[in-house]
Amino acid sequence: MELIDLADHAGDEARYDRYLAKLCDELEFDYASYATANPLTGDVLGYATYPDEWKRHYGQSQMHEVDPTLYTSARSIAPVDWSRFRRDRNFNRVFDDAGEFGISKRGLTVPIRGPFGDCGLLSVTRDCGDTEWLQLKQKVIGNLQVAAVHIHDSVIQSGTLIAALGHQALSQREVEILQWCAMGKMQQDIADILTISHRTVEVHLRSARTKLRALTTAQAVGRGIALGMIEPG
Repeated sequence: MELIDLADHAGDEARYDRYLAKLCDELEFDYASYATANPLTGDVLGYATYPDEWKRHYGQSQMHEVDPTLYTSARSIAPVDWSRFRRDRNFNRVFDDAGEFGISKRGLTVPIRGPFGDCGLLSVTRDCGDTEWLQLKQKVIGNLQVAAVHIHDSVIQSGTLIAALGHQALSQREVEILQWCAMGKMQQDIADILTISHRTVEVHLRSARTKLRALTTAQAVGRGIALGMIEPG
């Protein structure tokens, strides 16, 4: 399982880094990050405003494999205050090191669940006292939840995840045929609709399955939906 900085696959996707930085400025947080999971491999992908030195250390130490802000939060449907995490070996491994880079143990993660099984996590942190933290959370929690939905939907609907997968995007014809499959059409029906042969439909479906690393057409449809390539039927 890898940790992938989506900004490395960017283009204009660097706007997400700017969005998180602006979020910190407006809501008075020190740092913010967004993470989601690659629907094909389980790799953790995302953006963060943390110092580059910490991001390198975090990745080289493979902390994404034990980080409770990712795995504990992903099991919740409500915002998770980091004070709720068990102070176990995994927590200490992440946050003892984080403290050396000036990153506080005080933070909050907002999980976002999409309609196709996708999940995103928006995390923010601030070094402050108990009373100040409680007041800040109460003031900004609504804005954080809106921001979490916004960035997750934007990433899922963009081509960023596809670029990060490292293989070809679907052709226009492959998308078209997979979309008809999502709508419940059989291969012969699709051939008739598109006025092409049944064999041509199968060739395009085989190619789409290969690109999406899917064993079946149904699996390819599900992954196409999760990646925002096609719409549900």
